[in-house]
Order: sequence, then structure tokens, then C-alpha cells
Amino acid sequence: MPNRSPGRQPGPAVVSGTPGRRLPSGHRPASGARPDLAAYRAAVAELLVEVGAVADAPSTAARQVLLDQRLREPAVAAVLEATPQGLVGARETLLLELARHRPDSRPPAPDLTDLVRSFLLSRVDVLWWGDSPALLTDDQARTSVDLVDLEWLRRRGLLEFRYRERPGTALGRGLRAVRRRVRPGAAPDTTGLLIPRARREMIAFLNDLAREFAAVTRPGTPPLWVTSLVRSAEHQHRLRRLGHAATLPSAHSLGWAVDVELDWYDRFGARAALAGLVLARQDAGEINVVDEGSARHLCLAPAARRRFRRAYEAEMGV
Repeated sequence: MPNRSPGRQPGPAVVSGTPGRRLPSGHRPASGARPDLAAYRAAVAELLVEVGAVADAPSTAARQVLLDQRLREPAVAAVLEATPQGLVGARETLLLELARHRPDSRPPAPDLTDLVRSFLLSRVDVLWWGDSPALLTDDQARTSVDLVDLEWLRRRGLLEFRYRERPGTALGRGLRAVRRRVRPGAAPDTTGLLIPRARREMIAFLNDLAREFAAVTRPGTPPLWVTSLVRSAEHQHRLRRLGHAATLPSAHSLGWAVDVELDWYDRFGARAALAGLVLARQDAGEINVVDEGSARHLCLAPAARRRFRRAYEAEMGV
């Protein structure tokens, strides 16, 4: 079978050259015990109900007391303590995120409940991949040998999912705006991928999820749509300066996370099907899911890495 892989990409591998390039090794559960992620997610869901009750501006002190209590509950503390920051570091970071929250910012910031949900559920990503070296700059993401050019694969019909690139010029942005006015709702309202590259395992995972989605939806439903993949740490900071809720550290900057559109599929009667598929994969231990409103953030579990690497090699004839 011919080798259709894009092969080794030019440029240096992204490796840790200084202590700051790798997240510090954090606390790990004693004797190799693994935190109960199902219990953690259930505890977070209960916490979010309580956060919603004290989400107004005058309740700052009450929120802090609530978080101090709930983050120390065994199911929650076990996960946070196992991340590189530890429980204390995670608590301090969350309180800082709440302090910098500006509900009247542009673009509109998520409400406090959404912010807490995103932060706490994304700690599972950090638990899994927190010791991995990050892609610090856009240039590193564009040249890393661990990432594959999606356009190379798309042109050869090897991708089951859709995405679009972010326009790089004023003309491109203008044409995008015209198409949006002429055909509103023809595609998800996203800016597109700044860096259309991905890990091989993530490509195989998305192809697999896209095929499953196509199998359970009626004809005419658009394929799985990816709204965000690799984002360097540099880009995460850029998004934060613009007012977006971009968490740090992020599995996007490690290459292990993807955002897929969800709400747009309402018009095709397929939203519930896609939501169910990703939750089923989370229950199977394959991914971590974070509700980000109109999209779902998905992070691949380390336990699934080998299977999807083999799937990529089989699909691409490597």
C-alpha cells in the first residue's frame, strides 16, 4: 500500500529547552491510585448549582467560602491534588480567574458558572497531560514534527470531518463576511483554525467520531465540524488579552484537545445525537468533555493514544 503520510515535517521538534518549557511535575496520588473522574464530575456538577446561587456581584465573599469548602471535598481534592499545580495552586488560579472576570467585556465573557465549569472540568486535561511540553509559540506549532498538515490530508480525501482556516488577509475576512450574509447558517459562525495542523492520534479520533456521527444522523446532515484544534500558549495569551475565556495551561497548546461545534446541528436535528456520542466516549474513558456553550471541548485520554495512533497509521497506509 503506498505511503500517503505527509511524513516528517520540516522544522525543529518542540522539546523542552528550559525549565519553563515544561510544566513542573506535580503531586500524584499515593501508590499510583487514580482519582475517580466520574465522582469528580458529579461533584463539580453539584458545585455549579451552588455557584449559580451566588453568581451576583455582591456575593464575592460567599463564593470564596463556597469554593474553599467544596474544593476540599475528597472527590474534588483528589483530582486537583494530582495536577501539577496541586489543590492550593488550582484554588488560587480559579479565584484569580473569577477576580478578572468582566461580564460586560467584548467579546462577552462567559457567566461565572460557565467559567467555573470550564476551569474545573479542564483540570482533567491537566491531570492527564500536565507534564507534557507545550507548544509555546505559533512558529513551534507550525513546524513541530508531532503535528500533521490537515490541508495535505484534506486535499487527498483523507479527512472525515470539516473545518475552515482563519482568513489571513483583510480581503479574505471581507469575503468571509459576504458569504455569511448571503448564506447565513450555512456553516458554524467561527473564525476558523489559525494553525490547521494536528497530532496524528487526534486526526484518527476525529475521523472515527465523524464516521460514528454520520452513521446515526439522517442523510443531509453536515459532517462533524471542528472549530479549534492546536493553539499555542502564545495564542492562548493573545485570546486572554482580547477578553476570551482561554484557560491556562490548555490541552490545545499540548495538541491533545479539539473543539467541535454542537449548537449549529440543532437545525439538522442532530445536536442531541452528537452530544450523546461524546458523552458516551467520555464514559468509556476515551476523552474528557467540557461544555463550552455552543461547542464541546474534547481532550483525548492517554489510555486511548496508542489505539488512535495505530488507527492513523492504518488509515494513511504508513
